[in-house]
Amino acid sequence: MATKKKPSAFMKPVQVSETLAEIVGKGPMARTEVTKKLWDYIKRNKLQDPKNKRNINPDAKLAKVFGSPAAIDMFKMTSKVSKHLKDAELAHR
Repeated sequence: MATKKKPSAFMKPVQVSETLAEIVGKGPMARTEVTKKLWDYIKRNKLQDPKNKRNINPDAKLAKVFGSPAAIDMFKMTSKVSKHLKDAELAHR
């Protein structure tokens, strides 16, 4: 009898804040999907710093998510975005 493998935390659906939904669309969706859509938005709008590819130069919508219009390191971006995500299972309780 095969045991069902528990999905990873990254694949668990999350609820997206209204601010972030303006960029990635309405949730719930997996964290990996949020990240993919966020990067699609960044690339489509040419928000990656051409000289220092690690930095993101947010436009008005992204600045609302990050809480600042200042450039941000892509590795710090994750913590800012995670504040806009809630566990979808908890959101329905």
